[in-house]
Amino acid sequence: MNIGLLLIMIIGGAAGLLSTLFLVISLPAVIIWKFYRRITKKIPLTM
Repeated sequence: MNIGLLLIMIIGGAAGLLSTLFLVISLPAVIIWKFYRRITKKIPLTM
């Protein structure tokens, strides 16, 4: 296999993996943070 193609595949796979991990971690964190603010400070969820 061509070393350049292999390098592009590894970089592309890593970029996809990192963006997926970011979404998987950040979405529940935002939801938990909104419920925390709702409970402690009575701020609406939609704000």
